[in-house]
Amino acid sequence: MSRSLMPSRPVDHVRTGLLQITAAGFLWGTTGVVVQLVRQSTGLSPVDIGFYRLAIAAVVLVVLLRRRLHLIFAAARSAPLLIMVAGTGLGAYQALYFLAVAKGGVAVATVVSLGLAPILIAAWEAVRSGRMPARSTLCSLAAAVAGLALMTGSGATPTEAAPQPLLGLLAAIGSGLGYAATTVISRRISHRVEPLVLTATTTATGALTLLPIVLLSGGIVFPAQLRPIAMLAYLGVVTTAVAYALFYAGLRTTPGSAAVVLTLFEPLTAAVLAVVILGEPASLPAVAGGVLLLGAVVMTGRRTEPVPSS
Repeated sequence: MSRSLMPSRPVDHVRTGLLQITAAGFLWGTTGVVVQLVRQSTGLSPVDIGFYRLAIAAVVLVVLLRRRLHLIFAAARSAPLLIMVAGTGLGAYQALYFLAVAKGGVAVATVVSLGLAPILIAAWEAVRSGRMPARSTLCSLAAAVAGLALMTGSGATPTEAAPQPLLGLLAAIGSGLGYAATTVISRRISHRVEPLVLTATTTATGALTLLPIVLLSGGIVFPAQLRPIAMLAYLGVVTTAVAYALFYAGLRTTPGSAAVVLTLFEPLTAAVLAVVILGEPASLPAVAGGVLLLGAVVMTGRRTEPVPSS
């Protein structure tokens, strides 16, 4: 039998899932810098930007799925509570992340919010399975935590990029809690709902979650300049519609703990872009932390086993 006719092996699906989640993490890593640039040019609040990001993504996905809208309604009927919780969590942790970026800076906000998730999800998976995580998972988590600690460094002193670091840190912790919970829930849904359909339903729900806050805080105010409109479109289409579709597709064959370790490409990307584009300071501990994070990602990619369908 030729290679092309051979059935695909579970390990091939795992590798595809790892690549999809890593690509999603890289795309998400550009979000914080773009959010800061939008804020600087428009004065939009973190919640406003989060609403526009999710609303644009939802509209684009509904247009793409216009001939298969019945799938969106079918997905909403099949798991209404899980989709509502996942979408609400998506809106909440994204708004908290954008608040953390505004008050604590891109690098610290991203590494803290993303760094909590692997620990929380690994603990959840251990409790649920009744056994300790594999040694490789513990090693990758230890490397990730050490890297995050080094990258966070001395972020307690107010600076121009981080005017209220304590508030930013608290918002990042809240974002990390929401991200971990939403990842666990989304993985349950991803086995029965197509990635694009799941992304459309959760982004629409997330946008509706943030809409009342936007209306109460001054109403919908859309920037008139081309540059911020293009950046908002980038946030909605590339870092949300495309990235979350990749992430949900990867969750089908990747354990939740491994998935969030792989998405640590996001803080690594964000930290580099924050230094290069926004001029945020880079220290030797931060660079060392980035190397440890990258090592955690590589370790996870080498040792992750196939996930049984649920």
